[in-house]
Amino acid sequence: MDEMRAALFDSFGPPEVLYEGKVPVPAIKPDEVLVRVHASSVNGGELHGRAGRVRLVTGRRFPQRTGLDFVGEVAEAGTAVTAPREGTPVWGILPRRMGSMAEYVAVRPRQISAAPAGLTPVEAVSVLAGGTTGITALRDKARLKPGERLLVRGAAGGVGSVAVQLGKVYGAHVTALAGARSRDFVHGLGADEVLDYRTTSPCELGSFDVILDTVGTQHRVYRKLLAPRGRMVSIAFDIEHVGASIGYMLASAVHGSGRVRFFSGNPRHDLLTELARTAESGDVRPVVDTVRPLAELAAAHSALEAGGVRGKHVIQIR
Repeated sequence: MDEMRAALFDSFGPPEVLYEGKVPVPAIKPDEVLVRVHASSVNGGELHGRAGRVRLVTGRRFPQRTGLDFVGEVAEAGTAVTAPREGTPVWGILPRRMGSMAEYVAVRPRQISAAPAGLTPVEAVSVLAGGTTGITALRDKARLKPGERLLVRGAAGGVGSVAVQLGKVYGAHVTALAGARSRDFVHGLGADEVLDYRTTSPCELGSFDVILDTVGTQHRVYRKLLAPRGRMVSIAFDIEHVGASIGYMLASAVHGSGRVRFFSGNPRHDLLTELARTAESGDVRPVVDTVRPLAELAAAHSALEAGGVRGKHVIQIR
């Protein structure tokens, strides 16, 4: 087992730069485990990384890897690891690096937890990134309370579709913005109201206690919809105007009411375990749009870029 299949690209560009190649299987340290990956999913940040929009972060050395989340099983445990042991189903998110679109990943035990029982790897990975992001955004950052009004932008996407479900778990009244063709899908997730973002002006929406923005544009416009003591959390910024977008979020902390909170997720064992319990209970259910093999990763990137997604584009590794 010297080499493994992995998604690679040798230059920044469109989805077509992605290909399935071979790289060495990671050598684990004494405090790490080797996870045999069964499934991963495509996340928005990976599109920007592949296209070169965040090259200050990713660097310019090639070939580069892609993929953040993974569901699989422990293939090997380091000599200093007491748990989990070989054969344990696990899931996790790589800590601020790419590379989960591959047959194996090496991680520390605190970066994974037991995968949710009762879900297939494909089902589980569809709620992984969105679920950890949603819990952090709504519970930890916004401190969403029962009875509050929540607005979710991009409610049909990988994060938004899970956030709608979590909003109902936390007892909020959920208004969702999504495309017209996703109306029934988002209603089915539990949203109290689903509005077409193309035909609904922000000024028609009313006020909200919490706004979760997964889109990254028009922060200034949507911030005005916050009720007194309202909170806005954004997990995205305007990729076409990065400096201005980030600058506005920073300025919101000191100018006027309604700070726009932004964070970069790095979930650990406790959060992953909590999400697993939530998924096992049925409070959050899988949101799979498509399932493709690793060789068709470029098609999954193209589909996500085209929009109209309903849940996650999942890559089945094995």
